[in-house]
Amino acid sequence: MRVAGKTYSRARALERVGNLRQLGGARHVVLNDGRSKGVAAIDVDTGAGLHFTVLPDRGLDISAASYRGTNLVYLTPNGEVNPAFYEPRGMGWLRTFFGGLLTTCGLTYLGPPGRDGDEDLGLHGRATVTPARQVCDRSGWEGDEYRIEISGIVEECALFGDKLRLTRTITTHIGSKALMVRDRVENFGYASSPFTILYHVNPGFPLLDAASELVLSAAESSPCDPHSARGLGAMRRFTAPVPGFQEENFLHRMAADGEGWAHAALINRELQGGLGLSLRFDAAALPYLNEWKMMGQGDYVVGIEPCNAPCENRALLREQGLLPFLEPGDAREMRVGIGVLEGEAEIAAFAKTTDRLSRE
Repeated sequence: MRVAGKTYSRARALERVGNLRQLGGARHVVLNDGRSKGVAAIDVDTGAGLHFTVLPDRGLDISAASYRGTNLVYLTPNGEVNPAFYEPRGMGWLRTFFGGLLTTCGLTYLGPPGRDGDEDLGLHGRATVTPARQVCDRSGWEGDEYRIEISGIVEECALFGDKLRLTRTITTHIGSKALMVRDRVENFGYASSPFTILYHVNPGFPLLDAASELVLSAAESSPCDPHSARGLGAMRRFTAPVPGFQEENFLHRMAADGEGWAHAALINRELQGGLGLSLRFDAAALPYLNEWKMMGQGDYVVGIEPCNAPCENRALLREQGLLPFLEPGDAREMRVGIGVLEGEAEIAAFAKTTDRLSRE
């Protein structure tokens, strides 16, 4: 394992500590204030500067995240709200949205609210407000590396309705500045089911600022509405907070490298000698990335959102022939890696890769 820039074997590391938490690990807590009261949380410290908080009661999503004391993400005024406060109708989802490093949208619908057949669908689905079951911390040694692994099951199901089961595994290791989210979604029912998923990653201040830019391996980019079209030329650049800013959304069809990974990052070359939050994800399973640009005062955030369908209401996706389905017994697997880029060399190498893939 890597500790403070040096490599140690398991035996040499254990000789030097009384408790492994000196080096990192996962700590289980329960939040106990306001609308967050009763929410189970797992604070993860990789010992290499990366800290993040997994919320089993919020679909095993990830709220707070920082690197070497610098915040990486946007947190809404709501905080890590207990899912009991979820409001499913219309835009009510926004009252429990915490932003953070990862909010999962889906599993049977996402995007704007609206009617699909006999159903009135709210914003972005139920995944993030569904508590996980069979939550397990399997952290332990693998040779000379201490692997941190948290897993659980999130089900979206109803009598006479769709029945989808998401099995999520989040992994990292002591000495790492990255994590991997591995999801498997299975239709455990007996009828075909819509299946949509979007990984709502939310960089915030101070990583997000006027010096920030978005780099990504996009093969094609387009605005999601006429208002956003006016901002197309500046979609990868950002500003200081703007009074009265109206959100903009762009859809990127992603290009992948030889191993099938698509890449995106928000980088700020003026922050601590260069700092970035990077994503890599399986482009075969997640061929799109939705970009949500919100430069408002207090509502100051960029959403970098890999997804398996455009971020539209389910009825529109159905009409356009873009609505994914899972047949009974079928499953899909998704992988999303999230990491930190540190220093100009790492940022330049990442930008070179995304530029090359976008041009191919």
